[in-house]
Amino acid sequence: MDVRVVGGVVVALFLLSASAFLVHTSSAAVQPVRFEDTLHLGMTGVDVRTAEDQGYALPKAQVFYGQYEYVVGYYGVESLVDHLRSGTARRQFGDPLAIFVSDFSGSDPYLIDGGYIDLRNDPGLGLTRATDAVYVVDSAARTPSGPTVVPFSDRDDAEAFAAENGGRTVSWDELPDAIAERSRDAAATFRESVRAHSRWADRTVTERRDLRSRPVSVVVGEDEPTLSDAVAAAPPNTTVFVPPGRYDVNLTVEKPVTIRGAGTETVLDGGGNGTVVTVRSDRVAITSLAVAGVGSVGSRAPPDDDSAVGSTLVYARSDAGVALVGANESLVADLRIDTASTGVSLRHSDDSVVRNLTVRGAETIADGSMGVLPIGSRVVVEDSRFRGGRDAVYVHQADGTVVRRNDAADMRYGVHDMYTSSLLVRGNEFRDTKGGVVLMTRPANNLIVDNRAVDNRAGILGVGDTSYFADNVLANNRIGFSLGSTRSLVTNNSIVDNEVGVRTVALLPTNDVTDNDVVGNDRPAVISGGPVRVWTVDGRGNYWGHVPGLDREGDGTVDRPFRPTSRVDLVASRAPGGPTLASAPAADLFRAASESVHGLRDSGVVDTAPRTAPVRPDVLREVRNGTDD
Repeated sequence: MDVRVVGGVVVALFLLSASAFLVHTSSAAVQPVRFEDTLHLGMTGVDVRTAEDQGYALPKAQVFYGQYEYVVGYYGVESLVDHLRSGTARRQFGDPLAIFVSDFSGSDPYLIDGGYIDLRNDPGLGLTRATDAVYVVDSAARTPSGPTVVPFSDRDDAEAFAAENGGRTVSWDELPDAIAERSRDAAATFRESVRAHSRWADRTVTERRDLRSRPVSVVVGEDEPTLSDAVAAAPPNTTVFVPPGRYDVNLTVEKPVTIRGAGTETVLDGGGNGTVVTVRSDRVAITSLAVAGVGSVGSRAPPDDDSAVGSTLVYARSDAGVALVGANESLVADLRIDTASTGVSLRHSDDSVVRNLTVRGAETIADGSMGVLPIGSRVVVEDSRFRGGRDAVYVHQADGTVVRRNDAADMRYGVHDMYTSSLLVRGNEFRDTKGGVVLMTRPANNLIVDNRAVDNRAGILGVGDTSYFADNVLANNRIGFSLGSTRSLVTNNSIVDNEVGVRTVALLPTNDVTDNDVVGNDRPAVISGGPVRVWTVDGRGNYWGHVPGLDREGDGTVDRPFRPTSRVDLVASRAPGGPTLASAPAADLFRAASESVHGLRDSGVVDTAPRTAPVRPDVLREVRNGTDD
């Protein structure tokens, strides 16, 4: 297309839109409205329903913007502050005319389990002007989305809350810096959290090794005729050795013993009748054997009376090759499990280790279940291989679990997080799945680092709050990264040759996206609504490949922002004559108009400091097989 024609179209759009979309609003006598009548943002629907169902209080805010017809409501004062601080609220909606926040004064708030806020008085919170409120930051107060700021109209009430629950009090003017300080420390905090999780996992694996070195007390077929008889005869803290052969068992272990086979030549066969081995004691080890003949998916009630999980989680009803039930500090290692149901399930079995498995599941997702299923258990799952079935590792209320160095392919999801926070997913490989890593339903403070997801429908699907996505390789997927999280850090990832590089579905621009290589994707970024996102942090942007016009002088200095969702920048980066079009005054005029005229403001992404060189050039070359980007 002729650059002069494009320029004429841009000028015409600018002149028409300048008069059509500017709206002037008076701020006189602005009063708050019912929160239900606002366009509310800032928390997932699941989190809101959870708070409402359990009856605890959520701090809220609402803003009247000068050039936006609706009142915008925010779940969480921190969501409001992040939105205002980013500048995107003003660019999208105009200047804020009036801001109101929840007033906890007079309600006598206190914290219940999990840091959630309950009220002794007046469950119907009032509102106060944001500029008049006093805010408690860095306390133990939380919402389902993470730490929260608690506002008060009375300073004494605020200071009393801080004295009881930690934190400090700040004014409205001091609040942005207080939240920004917390954000600046986020990267270092995340990295230390990765190290702490890894140290815990290393220590836990080391401590479970002693279960393999217990002395042999009983040999099946020599000392006792059956495995059940051998386990019954074995003294605690000894080993039952199972020689090569096929053993028909549906075994329950209720003492701390080790069951060790001779490798995959030792086969425990459940005959398709329920769980093959059920463990109901701490410090049990099941090692060096194969498991077959597991019962079917959903055929039985849960192995213990846990209505809170059993009634809501259908997968808990599946039979398993090995099921740990109240079996803390146990070990399942060096097993091959062939099953259309679950491989290993762990219920209320903290500090247990599952490692070096090969789980071969059902050929179709609909017929399969989970490779490893931790429920209400903090465990380590490592160095294992999963093929077929539904999900490789499905964690449910398993806060603090570490899933590392596993290989999963040909299934629904690689790692599936439900109601689980502080999860570390590190160094895994995912191929031919619908989602490599999938975070769903109230996750927070999760750490997704150094994974490799290639040839999947989606590499990472992340929702929740305050999580860390770093050092991952997401290549040749339909969607590299679907970002639905809030207040999270996305950094140092290689997002390469996907149909969509990054898709963001979060309503508020509270995530930091910086120092990533987003190269060779058919569409670098896709936004599903909401205000403009600025993917630049402290002057550091992302590398988008060789984008024409970013460095006009060729001196390594960026001359203009890059908008990966902009039609102008995308066309300019691909079309013949792209460098000329990208540098054209008409294109600059359109970009300026998009910043100043509300009617032209896309729900898009702008990188104000795009990089001119890759963040991880060696990784990029390796992913692209040595081809130039």
